Amino acid sequence: MRLIEKMLSKRNMELAIKKVKSNKGAPGVDNMMVEEIDKYFEIHGEEIITAIMNMKYKPKPVRRVYIPKADGKQRPLGIPTVTDRVIQQALAQILSEIYEPHFSENSYGFRPNRSAHNAMEQVLEYLNEGYEWVIDIDIEKYFDTVHHDKLISILREHVNEREILHLIRSFLKAGVMEDGLVSPNEAGVPQGGPLSPVLSNIYLDKLDKELEERGLRFVRYADDGNIFVKSEMAAERVMKSITWWLERKLFLKVSATKTKIVRPTKSNFLGFTFWKGSMGWKCRPSDNRKAKLCMKIKEILKRKHAVARPLAETFKRINQIIRGWINYFRIGSMKQFLDKFGQWLRHKIRVVIIKQWKIPKRIYINLQRLNKLQNFSFTEEDIFKVANSRLGWYRRCGMNVVNYILNPRILAIKEKERQGLVNPLEYYLSYS
Repeated sequence: MRLIEKMLSKRNMELAIKKVKSNKGAPGVDNMMVEEIDKYFEIHGEEIITAIMNMKYKPKPVRRVYIPKADGKQRPLGIPTVTDRVIQQALAQILSEIYEPHFSENSYGFRPNRSAHNAMEQVLEYLNEGYEWVIDIDIEKYFDTVHHDKLISILREHVNEREILHLIRSFLKAGVMEDGLVSPNEAGVPQGGPLSPVLSNIYLDKLDKELEERGLRFVRYADDGNIFVKSEMAAERVMKSITWWLERKLFLKVSATKTKIVRPTKSNFLGFTFWKGSMGWKCRPSDNRKAKLCMKIKEILKRKHAVARPLAETFKRINQIIRGWINYFRIGSMKQFLDKFGQWLRHKIRVVIIKQWKIPKRIYINLQRLNKLQNFSFTEEDIFKVANSRLGWYRRCGMNVVNYILNPRILAIKEKERQGLVNPLEYYLSYS
């Protein structure tokens, strides 16, 4: 069976439709929703397959959207139509089958059964072997600058079917719609579709093979790559030669300001930095990722919004953010940070709760009830002082009465449809 026939087989197309539906996602330029795709392919499936086989299929332009990056800048994404996403997914499944056995063991991004955690484990292994000089390679606007002709020539080495290559080039040239205007796409692989991660790995696999041929230790996750050597002199030499190679062979622009040689403690890879203890090198979340977490929580707990919102909704949002953040960074050391972060979080939550009670009488009744429930020894006078205090909400919630009565255990209790507030430190330690 030819690759194009395998790609358009009933089984492969059904898998692609199922995958696109499970990923959900926003509509493209035609405003078709993911839920409509089954019916659309029932009616137009044969017509689409015939057009692809005859090299007459024309993908629609991708819809340009922007998402914030960790450094405060914005990352451009291209959202294909749902129909194009299905075809891209079907194509990506076939390309992955072909290329997965050939990809480097040191490549971890957008690959099955590989993750950022695996990449960090490999980084720590290199550091603990004594490769403590890090070359941080930064490719400027990688996904926007992939050279189309070079990519097609690389694909021809393993995929030499006219229909497949024509379809890939059609997607590369589909164009971008922004503010109602369509711009041609002369370079790059727009992020946002199922095909771009596979094509980006195929393109940078040439870099992986070059580094392997030179016997270098490296870890690559999509377009983020670090090379590890034992001396500063070797690092300088490797950085110059790899920069030259990327610009001459793959036509990529290496950032002169962001590509640098650093020690592990100054390194920032996939949101992690490194520290050395008595047991060797370990990783932890970088300061900017910690700051970003606090900013997200602050945004949700802005007092005027949080007080007007049901507590159940506030707890749900906070729990999602904290669990997701800890799930990603759990392989790092962060016990001390999470302890302080948890205290800060609960203080802000107490402010919201007390302000929602609002009336001194209600504050008094609720605190007194919780005081008796937990068998604390606060007197009626202690609680009356808090309920009727003229201090601001924030200072009032820092008093012992509120701290002890609205303690982590009480906040963690699930009540009807309301989740309990996650304790960041306990959640992290549950992985240990």
